[in-house]
Amino acid sequence: MSSSLLTNSSAMTALQTLRNVSSQLATTQNRISTGQRVSTASDNAAYWSIATSMRADNAALSAVSDSLGLSAATVDTEYTALTAVVGDTTGGLTKLQALLVEAKTAGIDRAKIQADITQIQQQMKGTANAATFNGVNWLSATATTPATFNLVSSFSRVGGTPTIGSITLTIANYSLYTATQTGILDKVNGAASIDTINISALTDSTADMTTLDGYIAQLTTAINSVASAAADLGAVKNRLSTNTEFVKTLMDSVDRGVGQLVDADMNAESTRLQALQTQQQLGVQALSIANQNSQSILSLFK
Repeated sequence: MSSSLLTNSSAMTALQTLRNVSSQLATTQNRISTGQRVSTASDNAAYWSIATSMRADNAALSAVSDSLGLSAATVDTEYTALTAVVGDTTGGLTKLQALLVEAKTAGIDRAKIQADITQIQQQMKGTANAATFNGVNWLSATATTPATFNLVSSFSRVGGTPTIGSITLTIANYSLYTATQTGILDKVNGAASIDTINISALTDSTADMTTLDGYIAQLTTAINSVASAAADLGAVKNRLSTNTEFVKTLMDSVDRGVGQLVDADMNAESTRLQALQTQQQLGVQALSIANQNSQSILSLFK
């Protein structure tokens, strides 16, 4: 084999091998430093595109999760107030009904009973006014309160079309007081509304007893309406809780899916790094040996 001063084939081969090893080593080091085998579109355009879309979906799901938390807090506030208005033997509509039944007793001082009734009426209105979360109050509706309220519940994307699911609530079903007096407690039914019942002037006459019977029937209907509204919000609470857990699980699933597409196998990359570093060292040695061939030509001229 002839020796050439201008062309060192062994050095060229060793240099090409070293360049290839260095390139692979750079790729492996990048995977180790980023933890991803597909960190840019140039690594794998298809997987990078899919992973980017899935990360965007996960960001949307995170927003849905936050919205569900806000919705759950709002519904819980309204639900708590409704159950307080239904009350028990110490207050609310339940106590009010008991007082009206007590007022049927002949010769009883209905003015004193009315004092208790007035306090309960004010307490229920105060509870409704206090049922506000983040500026939202469904129980004490004003002229600006919307007729319906949408609670974001889900997000999905089929192809390039996103779909946002929501739970639509009709505010009139929960309003106890309204600006137009059409709520459950301020709507006039017969002689008065639940909010304006006054028995202080009633006597034991047949007509007044009939009036009391009407008030009791009216109150029974109100209790059923408020209890139904509370039950409906309780069902919504359960649905929001279920959706919240599902969204969190779905986000974890998407994260795992993205990881399977782009994450590097650190065990394999660590092994590959060790092998490539050894190959690089050997390549440097091979190049050094090949370069020494040129030095041997000098001995021919001594």
